[in-house]
Amino acid sequence: MKSAEEKIVNKWLITITVMLPAIMEIVDTSVANVALPHMQGSLNAGTDEITWVLTSYLVSNAVVLPMTGWLARMFGRKRFLITCITLFTLASLLCGAAPSLGMLIFFRVLQGAAGGALIPMSQAIMMETFPPYQQGMAMAIFGVGAMFGPIIGPALGGWITDNMSWRWIFYINIPIGVIAVIMASFFIYDPSYLKRTKVAIDYWGLALLTVGLGALQIVLDKGQQDDWFNSPFIVGCAVVTAIALSALVYVELTHPHPIVNLRLFKNVSFSSGNLIMFAVGFCLYSSIMLIPLFLQTLMGYNATMAGMVLAPGGVATLICMPFVGAAIQRYDGRKVVFMGLIIGATSMFIMQRFTLQAAYMDFVWPRVVLGVGLAMIFVPLTTVTLATISKEEMGNATGIFNLLRNIGGSVGIAIAATMLARYSQFYQTNLVAHVNPYNPLFQSQLATLKGALMGRGLDPVAAEKGAMTVLYGTVSRQAYMLSYNRIFFIVGLAFLIIIPLLFLLKKPAKHLPPA
Repeated sequence: MKSAEEKIVNKWLITITVMLPAIMEIVDTSVANVALPHMQGSLNAGTDEITWVLTSYLVSNAVVLPMTGWLARMFGRKRFLITCITLFTLASLLCGAAPSLGMLIFFRVLQGAAGGALIPMSQAIMMETFPPYQQGMAMAIFGVGAMFGPIIGPALGGWITDNMSWRWIFYINIPIGVIAVIMASFFIYDPSYLKRTKVAIDYWGLALLTVGLGALQIVLDKGQQDDWFNSPFIVGCAVVTAIALSALVYVELTHPHPIVNLRLFKNVSFSSGNLIMFAVGFCLYSSIMLIPLFLQTLMGYNATMAGMVLAPGGVATLICMPFVGAAIQRYDGRKVVFMGLIIGATSMFIMQRFTLQAAYMDFVWPRVVLGVGLAMIFVPLTTVTLATISKEEMGNATGIFNLLRNIGGSVGIAIAATMLARYSQFYQTNLVAHVNPYNPLFQSQLATLKGALMGRGLDPVAAEKGAMTVLYGTVSRQAYMLSYNRIFFIVGLAFLIIIPLLFLLKKPAKHLPPA
């Protein structure tokens, strides 16, 4: 019989063990972004081609996420976790050594497939390791690790790429992976209820899941770039997605041992929690994509300065998460999520008021507000959603939960990029209507600019042409500014629209610490 002290030590050793590979995987989703131009030059690849370094990772990651629980039961959780860490580390080595773009993409697929199971398995292990009254704190600790990745990922990737080589953003995973494997060998175990079982392999489910999610991810990643349904390729992928995922639902509901247990969605609380997480992923990823794009294209910020705008929000989330974890041990987690959604919507409505004359701090403080809101959403939402799931199904549940967040993020990025392109055209058409010879303000601006250019030695014709170019640039920037404002407003509304779903979440039972 172990003493209480030994149990506490083991609990925190398990936490460190599962957080190492989780952070490694989260960092790797963002660390490659800043290195793409260097990879492009090194591997002699086009802009469209090099983005597959990111897309291939996301596709394979999405495919593995929902089957994590099934794979853990099939091979044993400890063996499967160690295998995933080993494969991820090996794939990182191969990515760093890749001699060509084709090989790099192939190894990124392997890396994404190995990494897909690390997050849900880490969450499942932590939910089981901590007693019910401490599960909120467990998810807060996990959230701190999850936020640590996006904060340091871009900065770390940029520093390594500038000072060493883009290949070292992959090599850096090797020592972390080795330490994680050693710790997992000593501190992770298969619980008694999760014994390896020999069951009929769900081949149809595996095939349909791979094809359906792979095609869906391609549609979302490439849709705007290929003009959506005007592209035969995108239409084909959309048809494949619809057919494969529809067939998947039927196969999984009729198979005795499905690769993805869709029967979990009979639990109304679990279903509503996943839908809320989908919407939160939509809002989060779309806003995180829009803010640096806005700063770099309209405000003239470089990548480092844009990152310095985002970083304080991540730090705010990091600081708030432990407090939120402690709060939901005493208060209803649904109320905390409600406040988080209100705060998230408020931050978006503040961003809706951005102007082209705004200063650095005008961008930072609404991002900090959003960071506080996210801390109040992720931790309690994860805890409340998974609270009604049995330990036997926890691996399945965490896999599906993370998949919904990722797909929500992909949908959010795709829709935000499309709205940005469409709204900018709409606003530019409206603004251009006011730029005509009969508008006194236009005449005044044109005369002023033309006089300034003639003062620099240009002839009248060239000066007028140059003045018109400057005015067109101003109109274009204003059109994009209005587009960003509208999209931030829509994202804010999305935060509010999902609030009624909170009523479908089951109130978590009160678990008090032992006396």
